[in-house]
Amino acid sequence: MLPERDRTALEDMLAHAEEAVEAAKGRSRSDLEADRFLCLGLQHLIAIVGEAASRVSPETRAAYPRIPWRPFIRMRNRLIHGYDTVRPHRVWDTVTLDLPPLIRELRTALAPGTDAADRDPGAGPER
Repeated sequence: MLPERDRTALEDMLAHAEEAVEAAKGRSRSDLEADRFLCLGLQHLIAIVGEAASRVSPETRAAYPRIPWRPFIRMRNRLIHGYDTVRPHRVWDTVTLDLPPLIRELRTALAPGTDAADRDPGAGPER
């Protein structure tokens, strides 16, 4: 069973990842480059995903090895501290390529009756 703090962080990750994917629906990478507010909004949502990931305990992170914890935490740090080096194409790739598999893993982790002990410990990220 997930500790309440970890469950809340996973729920935050899921909600913000889903919101980012939804905001990008029907859009293209060129829309992102032309619409500063869309780009900033997606960056903010990705940063929240990474911040929430950083709040998950080491034990829960270890129990769900298919969730790419470190890459999302690093992306958050880059968005916040290296904001002047963020490129729209990387934001787009994160939303369209990295978030959908993350969403699937988070839904699995949060599913009722899901226990980390039942998961395949040898499975890695789908990338």
